[in-house]
Amino acid sequence: MKLITLLPADKYVVINKTILTEVDKKNLINLYEPIIGFASTSLYLTLWSDLDRLELMSKDFTHHHLMSILKSDLDSIKHARESLEAVGLMKTYYKEGDINSYVYELYSPLSAQEFFNNPILNIVLYNNVGEEEYSNLKNIYKKVNIELKDYVDITKTLNETFESTNVPTIEARDRETLPLNIESNIDFDMIISSMPRGIINEKTFNKKMKELIINLSFIYDLDNLKITELIRASINEKGSIDKETLRKNARKYYQFNNGTLPTLIYRTQPEYLKTPMGDNSKKGRIIGVFENTSPYDFLKSKYKGATPTARDLKLLEMLLIDLELNPAVVNVLIDYVLKKNNNKLTLSYVETIAGQWKRAGVKTAREAMDFAEKEHKKLVKKTPKTENSKFKEVPVPVWFDQNIKKQEVSEEEEKELEELLKEFR
Repeated sequence: MKLITLLPADKYVVINKTILTEVDKKNLINLYEPIIGFASTSLYLTLWSDLDRLELMSKDFTHHHLMSILKSDLDSIKHARESLEAVGLMKTYYKEGDINSYVYELYSPLSAQEFFNNPILNIVLYNNVGEEEYSNLKNIYKKVNIELKDYVDITKTLNETFESTNVPTIEARDRETLPLNIESNIDFDMIISSMPRGIINEKTFNKKMKELIINLSFIYDLDNLKITELIRASINEKGSIDKETLRKNARKYYQFNNGTLPTLIYRTQPEYLKTPMGDNSKKGRIIGVFENTSPYDFLKSKYKGATPTARDLKLLEMLLIDLELNPAVVNVLIDYVLKKNNNKLTLSYVETIAGQWKRAGVKTAREAMDFAEKEHKKLVKKTPKTENSKFKEVPVPVWFDQNIKKQEVSEEEEKELEELLKEFR
Protein backbone atom coordinates (compact mmCIF):
# COMPACT_ATOMS: atom_id res chain seq x y z
CA MET A 1 0.00 0.00 0.00
CA LYS A 2 1.19 3.50 -0.88
CA LEU A 3 2.62 5.49 2.02
CA ILE A 4 0.20 8.31 2.82
CA THR A 5 1.44 11.40 4.62
CA LEU A 6 -1.19 13.10 6.77
CA LEU A 7 -1.09 16.89 6.60
CA PRO A 8 -2.84 19.58 8.71
CA ALA A 9 -4.63 20.93 5.62
CA ASP A 10 -6.05 17.53 4.62
CA LYS A 11 -9.83 17.57 4.77
CA TYR A 12 -12.14 15.00 6.33
CA VAL A 13 -15.86 14.39 6.69
CA VAL A 14 -17.48 12.10 9.28
CA ILE A 15 -20.28 9.72 8.25
CA ASN A 16 -22.45 8.10 10.91
CA LYS A 17 -23.18 4.46 9.99
CA THR A 18 -24.92 3.58 13.24
CA ILE A 19 -26.61 4.86 16.41
CA LEU A 20 -24.52 5.78 19.43
CA THR A 21 -26.25 5.49 22.80
CA GLU A 22 -25.13 6.48 26.29
CA VAL A 23 -24.55 2.79 26.99
CA ASP A 24 -22.24 2.63 23.96
CA LYS A 25 -20.20 5.53 25.36
CA LYS A 26 -19.92 3.71 28.70
CA ASN A 27 -18.80 0.52 26.92
CA LEU A 28 -16.27 2.52 24.92
CA ILE A 29 -14.63 3.87 28.08
CA ASN A 30 -14.91 0.75 30.25
CA LEU A 31 -14.10 -1.97 27.72
CA TYR A 32 -12.32 -0.45 24.74
CA GLU A 33 -10.19 2.27 26.34
CA PRO A 34 -7.98 -0.22 28.27
CA ILE A 35 -7.15 -1.73 24.85
CA ILE A 36 -6.93 1.26 22.49
CA GLY A 37 -5.87 3.95 24.98
CA PHE A 38 -7.28 7.35 25.93
CA ALA A 39 -6.07 9.07 22.73
CA SER A 40 -8.13 6.76 20.51
CA THR A 41 -11.14 7.11 22.79
CA SER A 42 -10.87 10.91 22.66
CA LEU A 43 -10.56 10.85 18.87
CA TYR A 44 -13.67 8.65 18.55
CA LEU A 45 -15.77 10.96 20.76
CA THR A 46 -14.41 14.06 19.01
CA LEU A 47 -15.42 12.70 15.61
CA TRP A 48 -18.89 12.05 17.02
CA SER A 49 -19.09 15.64 18.21
CA ASP A 50 -18.25 16.79 14.66
CA LEU A 51 -21.55 15.36 13.36
CA ASP A 52 -24.52 17.60 12.65
CA ARG A 53 -27.52 17.86 14.96
CA LEU A 54 -29.16 14.82 13.36
CA GLU A 55 -25.92 12.86 13.82
CA LEU A 56 -25.86 11.90 10.15
CA MET A 57 -22.87 13.63 8.61
CA SER A 58 -20.40 16.36 9.46
CA LYS A 59 -19.34 19.36 7.43
CA ASP A 60 -15.82 19.44 5.98
CA PHE A 61 -13.06 19.86 8.56
CA THR A 62 -9.28 20.04 8.26
CA HIS A 63 -7.00 17.88 10.38
CA HIS A 64 -5.73 21.08 11.97
CA HIS A 65 -9.16 21.12 13.66
CA LEU A 66 -8.38 17.75 15.30
CA MET A 67 -4.90 18.91 16.29
CA SER A 68 -6.42 21.93 18.04
CA ILE A 69 -9.20 20.01 19.81
CA LEU A 70 -7.07 17.06 20.91
CA LYS A 71 -3.89 19.07 21.58
CA SER A 72 -2.00 16.40 19.69
CA ASP A 73 0.33 16.00 16.71
CA LEU A 74 -0.69 14.31 13.46
CA ASP A 75 1.35 11.14 14.03
CA SER A 76 -0.46 10.55 17.34
CA ILE A 77 -3.83 11.22 15.69
CA LYS A 78 -3.04 8.78 12.88
CA HIS A 79 -1.98 6.10 15.37
CA ALA A 80 -5.17 6.67 17.39
CA ARG A 81 -7.25 6.36 14.22
CA GLU A 82 -5.56 3.10 13.25
CA SER A 83 -6.32 1.65 16.68
CA LEU A 84 -10.00 2.50 16.20
CA GLU A 85 -9.93 0.84 12.77
CA ALA A 86 -8.30 -2.30 14.20
CA VAL A 87 -11.03 -2.90 16.80
CA GLY A 88 -13.89 -2.24 14.39
CA LEU A 89 -14.98 1.22 15.55
CA MET A 90 -14.35 3.04 12.28
CA LYS A 91 -13.43 2.70 8.60
CA THR A 92 -11.30 5.18 6.67
CA TYR A 93 -11.43 6.10 2.98
CA TYR A 94 -8.84 8.27 1.22
CA LYS A 95 -8.86 10.35 -1.99
CA GLU A 96 -5.73 11.99 -3.32
CA GLY A 97 -5.87 15.55 -4.71
CA ASP A 98 -4.33 18.99 -4.42
CA ILE A 99 -5.72 18.77 -0.91
CA ASN A 100 -6.19 15.16 0.18
CA SER A 101 -9.62 14.13 1.45
CA TYR A 102 -10.70 11.49 3.98
CA VAL A 103 -14.03 9.95 4.85
CA TYR A 104 -14.34 8.57 8.41
CA GLU A 105 -17.21 6.13 8.95
CA LEU A 106 -18.13 5.56 12.60
CA TYR A 107 -19.55 2.30 13.98
CA SER A 108 -20.93 1.29 17.36
CA PRO A 109 -18.90 -0.45 20.06
CA LEU A 110 -19.94 -4.02 20.74
CA SER A 111 -22.45 -4.54 23.51
CA ALA A 112 -21.03 -5.84 26.81
CA GLN A 113 -22.48 -9.26 26.01
CA GLU A 114 -20.84 -9.34 22.59
CA PHE A 115 -17.55 -8.00 23.95
CA PHE A 116 -17.16 -10.54 26.78
CA ASN A 117 -18.12 -13.31 24.37
CA ASN A 118 -15.51 -12.24 21.82
CA PRO A 119 -12.52 -14.62 22.14
CA ILE A 120 -9.97 -12.01 21.04
CA LEU A 121 -11.14 -8.74 22.63
CA ASN A 122 -11.92 -10.63 25.83
CA ILE A 123 -8.37 -12.00 26.05
CA VAL A 124 -6.75 -8.65 25.23
CA LEU A 125 -8.82 -6.85 27.89
CA TYR A 126 -7.93 -9.49 30.50
CA ASN A 127 -4.24 -9.28 29.67
CA ASN A 128 -4.25 -5.46 29.70
CA VAL A 129 -6.05 -4.85 32.99
CA GLY A 130 -5.28 -7.99 35.03
CA GLU A 131 -7.54 -10.40 36.87
CA GLU A 132 -8.80 -8.05 39.61
CA GLU A 133 -9.79 -5.16 37.33
CA TYR A 134 -11.26 -7.61 34.79
CA SER A 135 -13.45 -9.05 37.54
CA ASN A 136 -14.52 -5.53 38.56
CA LEU A 137 -15.51 -4.73 34.98
CA LYS A 138 -17.56 -7.91 34.70
CA ASN A 139 -19.41 -6.98 37.90
CA ILE A 140 -20.37 -3.62 36.35
CA TYR A 141 -22.25 -5.45 33.62
CA LYS A 142 -23.59 -8.22 35.82
CA LYS A 143 -27.16 -9.06 34.89
CA VAL A 144 -29.73 -8.86 37.66
CA ASN A 145 -31.67 -12.13 37.65
CA ILE A 146 -34.88 -12.57 39.60
CA GLU A 147 -36.62 -15.90 40.08
CA LEU A 148 -40.11 -15.47 38.53
CA LYS A 149 -41.45 -19.01 38.81
CA ASP A 150 -44.11 -17.94 41.35
CA TYR A 151 -45.26 -14.99 39.21
CA VAL A 152 -47.76 -14.87 36.34
CA ASP A 153 -46.88 -13.00 33.14
CA ILE A 154 -49.73 -10.52 32.51
CA THR A 155 -47.93 -8.41 29.88
CA LYS A 156 -50.27 -7.13 27.17
CA THR A 157 -49.47 -7.75 23.51
CA LEU A 158 -49.40 -5.00 20.89
CA ASN A 159 -52.63 -6.03 19.19
CA GLU A 160 -54.41 -6.17 22.56
CA THR A 161 -53.49 -2.55 23.27
CA PHE A 162 -53.47 -0.74 19.90
CA GLU A 163 -55.57 -0.88 16.76
CA SER A 164 -53.90 -1.67 13.46
CA THR A 165 -53.51 1.05 10.84
CA ASN A 166 -51.73 1.41 7.52
CA VAL A 167 -48.65 3.61 7.68
CA PRO A 168 -45.80 4.06 5.19
CA THR A 169 -42.52 2.31 5.99
CA ILE A 170 -39.10 3.89 5.80
CA GLU A 171 -35.59 2.50 5.80
CA ALA A 172 -34.18 3.77 9.07
CA ARG A 173 -30.65 3.78 10.38
CA ASP A 174 -29.79 0.77 12.48
CA ARG A 175 -27.02 0.01 14.94
CA GLU A 176 -23.99 -1.30 13.03
CA THR A 177 -20.71 -2.81 14.19
CA LEU A 178 -17.61 -3.93 12.34
CA PRO A 179 -15.56 -7.13 12.73
CA LEU A 180 -12.07 -6.88 14.19
CA ASN A 181 -9.45 -5.72 11.73
CA ILE A 182 -6.31 -7.70 12.51
CA GLU A 183 -5.19 -8.81 9.05
CA SER A 184 -2.57 -6.06 8.80
CA ASN A 185 -0.33 -7.98 11.20
CA ILE A 186 0.20 -10.85 8.74
CA ASP A 187 2.20 -10.64 5.51
CA PHE A 188 0.73 -13.46 3.42
CA ASP A 189 2.88 -12.61 0.40
CA MET A 190 5.97 -13.22 2.51
CA ILE A 191 4.53 -16.43 3.98
CA ILE A 192 3.53 -17.84 0.59
CA SER A 193 6.87 -16.95 -1.02
CA SER A 194 8.75 -18.76 1.74
CA MET A 195 6.84 -22.03 1.26
CA PRO A 196 8.74 -24.86 -0.49
CA ARG A 197 8.02 -24.86 -4.22
CA GLY A 198 5.95 -27.73 -5.55
CA ILE A 199 4.62 -28.70 -2.12
CA ILE A 200 1.66 -26.42 -1.45
CA ASN A 201 -1.21 -26.23 -3.91
CA GLU A 202 -2.91 -23.09 -5.22
CA LYS A 203 -5.92 -23.44 -2.93
CA THR A 204 -3.93 -23.76 0.28
CA PHE A 205 -4.30 -20.15 1.41
CA ASN A 206 -8.04 -19.70 0.94
CA LYS A 207 -10.16 -17.24 2.93
CA LYS A 208 -10.88 -19.62 5.83
CA MET A 209 -7.25 -20.65 6.13
CA LYS A 210 -6.14 -17.02 6.21
CA GLU A 211 -8.71 -16.26 8.93
CA LEU A 212 -7.40 -19.19 10.99
CA ILE A 213 -3.78 -18.03 10.58
CA ILE A 214 -4.72 -14.46 11.56
CA ASN A 215 -6.61 -15.60 14.67
CA LEU A 216 -3.90 -18.03 15.78
CA SER A 217 -1.23 -15.36 15.27
CA PHE A 218 -3.17 -12.93 17.42
CA ILE A 219 -4.21 -15.31 20.22
CA TYR A 220 -0.75 -16.87 20.53
CA ASP A 221 1.24 -13.68 19.79
CA LEU A 222 3.02 -15.07 16.72
CA ASP A 223 4.98 -12.89 14.30
CA ASN A 224 5.28 -13.55 10.55
CA LEU A 225 8.47 -15.61 10.85
CA LYS A 226 7.13 -17.82 13.63
CA ILE A 227 3.73 -18.47 12.04
CA THR A 228 5.54 -19.30 8.77
CA GLU A 229 7.67 -21.87 10.61
CA LEU A 230 4.58 -23.40 12.20
CA ILE A 231 2.76 -23.52 8.84
CA ARG A 232 5.69 -25.31 7.19
CA ALA A 233 5.58 -27.91 9.98
CA SER A 234 1.83 -28.40 9.43
CA ILE A 235 1.79 -29.20 5.68
CA ASN A 236 0.48 -32.69 4.91
CA GLU A 237 1.29 -35.05 2.04
CA LYS A 238 -1.47 -33.50 -0.11
CA GLY A 239 0.19 -30.10 -0.08
CA SER A 240 -2.42 -28.62 2.23
CA ILE A 241 -2.09 -27.14 5.68
CA ASP A 242 -3.56 -29.46 8.30
CA LYS A 243 -5.65 -27.12 10.42
CA GLU A 244 -5.60 -29.30 13.52
CA THR A 245 -1.83 -29.77 13.31
CA LEU A 246 -1.37 -26.00 12.92
CA ARG A 247 -3.53 -25.38 16.00
CA LYS A 248 -1.55 -27.93 18.01
CA ASN A 249 1.79 -26.51 16.89
CA ALA A 250 0.67 -22.99 17.85
CA ARG A 251 -0.47 -24.22 21.28
CA LYS A 252 2.81 -26.05 21.90
CA TYR A 253 4.84 -22.99 20.99
CA TYR A 254 2.76 -20.70 23.22
CA GLN A 255 2.87 -23.07 26.18
CA PHE A 256 6.61 -23.68 25.81
CA ASN A 257 7.32 -19.94 25.91
CA ASN A 258 4.72 -18.91 28.49
CA GLY A 259 4.32 -21.99 30.67
CA THR A 260 0.52 -21.74 30.47
CA LEU A 261 -2.28 -21.84 27.95
CA PRO A 262 -4.29 -18.74 26.91
CA THR A 263 -6.51 -17.29 29.61
CA LEU A 264 -9.85 -18.61 28.33
CA ILE A 265 -9.52 -21.79 30.40
CA TYR A 266 -9.40 -19.69 33.60
CA ARG A 267 -12.66 -17.80 32.97
CA THR A 268 -16.12 -18.54 34.31
CA GLN A 269 -19.51 -18.38 32.60
CA PRO A 270 -20.46 -14.86 31.36
CA GLU A 271 -22.92 -13.16 33.73
CA TYR A 272 -25.62 -12.76 31.09
CA LEU A 273 -25.73 -16.56 30.58
CA LYS A 274 -26.07 -17.44 34.26
CA THR A 275 -29.37 -18.61 35.78
CA PRO A 276 -31.45 -16.37 38.07
CA MET A 277 -30.51 -16.29 41.74
CA GLY A 278 -32.71 -17.96 44.31
CA ASP A 279 -32.78 -21.61 43.17
CA ASN A 280 -31.51 -23.46 46.26
CA SER A 281 -32.49 -26.92 45.09
CA LYS A 282 -29.69 -29.44 44.69
CA LYS A 283 -29.83 -29.13 40.93
CA GLY A 284 -29.80 -25.34 41.20
CA ARG A 285 -26.75 -25.47 43.45
CA ILE A 286 -24.98 -27.79 41.00
CA ILE A 287 -25.73 -25.37 38.16
CA GLY A 288 -24.19 -22.66 40.33
CA VAL A 289 -21.00 -24.74 40.58
CA PHE A 290 -20.84 -25.17 36.80
CA GLU A 291 -21.44 -21.44 36.23
CA ASN A 292 -19.10 -19.97 38.84
CA THR A 293 -16.11 -22.27 38.35
CA SER A 294 -13.55 -21.95 35.57
CA PRO A 295 -12.98 -25.06 33.42
CA TYR A 296 -9.40 -25.20 34.73
CA ASP A 297 -10.50 -25.23 38.39
CA PHE A 298 -13.31 -27.68 37.66
CA LEU A 299 -10.97 -30.13 35.95
CA LYS A 300 -8.40 -29.61 38.69
CA SER A 301 -11.03 -30.67 41.26
CA LYS A 302 -11.44 -33.93 39.34
CA TYR A 303 -7.69 -34.41 39.79
CA LYS A 304 -8.20 -34.06 43.58
CA GLY A 305 -6.39 -30.71 43.53
CA ALA A 306 -3.45 -31.79 41.38
CA THR A 307 -2.55 -29.97 38.16
CA PRO A 308 -4.30 -31.59 35.15
CA THR A 309 -2.15 -33.16 32.47
CA ALA A 310 -1.02 -31.06 29.50
CA ARG A 311 -3.16 -33.26 27.26
CA ASP A 312 -6.33 -32.53 29.21
CA LEU A 313 -5.55 -28.80 29.37
CA LYS A 314 -5.21 -28.76 25.59
CA LEU A 315 -8.56 -30.48 25.41
CA LEU A 316 -10.09 -27.66 27.48
CA GLU A 317 -8.50 -25.09 25.20
CA MET A 318 -9.89 -26.82 22.11
CA LEU A 319 -13.41 -26.74 23.56
CA LEU A 320 -13.19 -23.06 24.55
CA ILE A 321 -11.22 -21.56 21.65
CA ASP A 322 -11.74 -23.81 18.64
CA LEU A 323 -15.38 -24.75 19.30
CA GLU A 324 -16.15 -21.58 21.29
CA LEU A 325 -18.20 -23.40 23.92
CA ASN A 326 -19.02 -21.38 27.03
CA PRO A 327 -17.19 -22.24 30.30
CA ALA A 328 -20.24 -23.67 32.11
CA VAL A 329 -21.05 -25.88 29.11
CA VAL A 330 -17.48 -27.19 29.12
CA ASN A 331 -17.80 -28.01 32.84
CA VAL A 332 -21.01 -29.96 32.25
CA LEU A 333 -19.41 -31.80 29.34
CA ILE A 334 -16.34 -32.73 31.41
CA ASP A 335 -18.50 -33.98 34.28
CA TYR A 336 -20.76 -35.92 31.91
CA VAL A 337 -17.93 -37.58 29.95
CA LEU A 338 -15.94 -38.59 33.04
CA LYS A 339 -19.01 -40.29 34.48
CA LYS A 340 -20.05 -42.02 31.27
CA ASN A 341 -16.58 -42.94 30.02
CA ASN A 342 -15.03 -44.64 33.04
CA ASN A 343 -13.32 -41.44 34.29
CA LYS A 344 -11.47 -40.93 30.99
CA LEU A 345 -11.44 -37.87 28.74
CA THR A 346 -11.09 -39.61 25.40
CA LEU A 347 -10.53 -37.01 22.67
CA SER A 348 -12.79 -38.58 20.03
CA TYR A 349 -15.60 -39.11 22.54
CA VAL A 350 -15.36 -35.53 23.84
CA GLU A 351 -15.22 -34.09 20.31
CA THR A 352 -18.30 -36.03 19.23
CA ILE A 353 -20.41 -34.72 22.11
CA ALA A 354 -18.95 -31.20 21.93
CA GLY A 355 -19.65 -30.97 18.20
CA GLN A 356 -23.25 -32.08 18.74
CA TRP A 357 -23.78 -29.51 21.51
CA LYS A 358 -22.20 -26.76 19.41
CA ARG A 359 -24.47 -27.52 16.44
CA ALA A 360 -27.47 -27.57 18.76
CA GLY A 361 -26.59 -24.07 20.02
CA VAL A 362 -26.09 -25.09 23.67
CA LYS A 363 -24.92 -22.02 25.63
CA THR A 364 -25.86 -22.49 29.29
CA ALA A 365 -25.26 -25.09 31.99
CA ARG A 366 -28.96 -25.94 32.22
CA GLU A 367 -29.24 -26.36 28.44
CA ALA A 368 -26.21 -28.68 28.46
CA MET A 369 -27.59 -30.76 31.32
CA ASP A 370 -31.03 -31.06 29.72
CA PHE A 371 -29.50 -31.94 26.34
CA ALA A 372 -27.30 -34.66 27.89
CA GLU A 373 -30.32 -36.23 29.64
CA LYS A 374 -32.41 -36.07 26.48
CA GLU A 375 -29.74 -37.82 24.39
CA HIS A 376 -29.24 -40.46 27.07
CA LYS A 377 -32.98 -41.25 27.08
CA LYS A 378 -32.93 -41.56 23.28
CA LEU A 379 -30.13 -44.13 23.49
CA VAL A 380 -31.96 -46.09 26.18
CA LYS A 381 -35.12 -46.11 24.10
CA LYS A 382 -33.30 -47.31 20.95
CA THR A 383 -31.47 -50.10 22.75
CA PRO A 384 -33.07 -53.55 22.18
CA LYS A 385 -35.06 -54.86 25.13
CA THR A 386 -32.68 -57.78 25.57
CA GLU A 387 -29.88 -55.29 26.20
CA ASN A 388 -31.93 -52.60 27.89
CA SER A 389 -31.42 -53.75 31.44
CA LYS A 390 -27.68 -53.87 30.97
CA PHE A 391 -27.66 -50.44 29.25
CA LYS A 392 -29.53 -48.80 32.10
CA GLU A 393 -26.73 -49.77 34.44
CA VAL A 394 -24.34 -47.38 32.66
CA PRO A 395 -23.38 -44.67 35.20
CA VAL A 396 -24.96 -41.24 34.77
CA PRO A 397 -24.11 -37.94 36.50
CA VAL A 398 -25.72 -37.21 39.87
CA TRP A 399 -27.54 -34.22 38.36
CA PHE A 400 -29.68 -36.34 36.03
CA ASP A 401 -33.34 -35.70 36.92
CA GLN A 402 -34.05 -39.38 37.37
CA ASN A 403 -31.64 -39.39 40.33
CA ILE A 404 -31.88 -35.92 41.76
CA LYS A 405 -35.69 -35.88 41.91
CA LYS A 406 -36.00 -39.20 43.68
CA GLN A 407 -37.35 -39.02 47.22
CA GLU A 408 -34.40 -41.08 48.41
CA VAL A 409 -31.00 -41.29 46.78
CA SER A 410 -28.46 -43.97 47.46
CA GLU A 411 -25.67 -43.35 49.95
CA GLU A 412 -23.13 -43.39 47.13
CA GLU A 413 -25.10 -40.84 45.06
CA GLU A 414 -25.56 -38.56 48.07
CA LYS A 415 -21.84 -38.67 48.79
CA GLU A 416 -20.96 -37.83 45.17
CA LEU A 417 -23.44 -34.97 45.15
CA GLU A 418 -22.07 -33.46 48.35
CA GLU A 419 -18.47 -33.79 47.14
CA LEU A 420 -19.33 -31.88 43.98
CA LEU A 421 -20.95 -29.08 45.98
CA LYS A 422 -18.52 -28.76 48.89
CA GLU A 423 -15.50 -28.46 46.58
CA PHE A 424 -16.63 -24.96 45.56
CA ARG A 425 -18.51 -23.64 48.62
